[in-house]
Amino acid sequence: MTPTLVIIGGASLDTLRVHVRGRAQRSIGGAGLYTALAAQRAGARVAMFAPRPAPMPAELAPVAERVNWAGPPCTPAELPSFEIAHHGDGRGELVNARWGAEARLTPANLPSGGLPGSIVYCGPLADPARQLAFLRHFKALGRRTAVGTYGRAVKNHSAVVRATLAEADIFFCNENEADGLFGSAQAALSAPGKLLFITHSERGATVVQGDHRTPVPGVSVTEYDPTGAGDTFAGTTLALLARGWHPVEAARQAVTSAAEMVTALGPTMLLKPPPL
Repeated sequence: MTPTLVIIGGASLDTLRVHVRGRAQRSIGGAGLYTALAAQRAGARVAMFAPRPAPMPAELAPVAERVNWAGPPCTPAELPSFEIAHHGDGRGELVNARWGAEARLTPANLPSGGLPGSIVYCGPLADPARQLAFLRHFKALGRRTAVGTYGRAVKNHSAVVRATLAEADIFFCNENEADGLFGSAQAALSAPGKLLFITHSERGATVVQGDHRTPVPGVSVTEYDPTGAGDTFAGTTLALLARGWHPVEAARQAVTSAAEMVTALGPTMLLKPPPL
């Protein structure tokens, strides 16, 4: 049976400025959306808990066709919206952020019938305390849990992020976030039985199992838009872990999927059929 994943996070309508052309381009986005689409493309059935707009904007309709999109209702105007500038060589800047209805993502607003899934992943939220609340909610139900973080949360909400790291079964972060949590990415460790994945942009990733570290090399591509690369890595990895893959092999495929994704605007590649 195809494994089911639960992805908690937002879908958004974004403005992206990529260094290749410089001009503003509109795109769908959101950490939850990228993660859910990547997991679906990697072979999982996906339930995404995110604010669901009514009516559904045409550009988001392909997402609703691919994943079981549940979540508190909102109007299209209430969807989160971000303006992101990419300057090349992995350098990005969040210019403007409007979180909108993302604040409605709380355990109290989960569907009354629950959301089935072998792994529950909560992506980065505006308030890291809500991420920790989701983690504890699903751990109390005996579910395997995974989370991802972001740099501002590590800097401004360090205690909450460290509590989340300690309690999650699977944790995703990038190299800069690992520096903030562990002093350096090279010093990162995971507790017995838990998994830590650290991404290094075009240089690949590191899989940390206890005090054992396995580097996964990057894949050389021509970068167009790196938005959502870390989310794509997380979604692909989770789908393959749920299918029984070894963590290192899952990370190898996830690096390839993330590299493919950054060659086009937004989640364009995640909406294409998976390679044979």
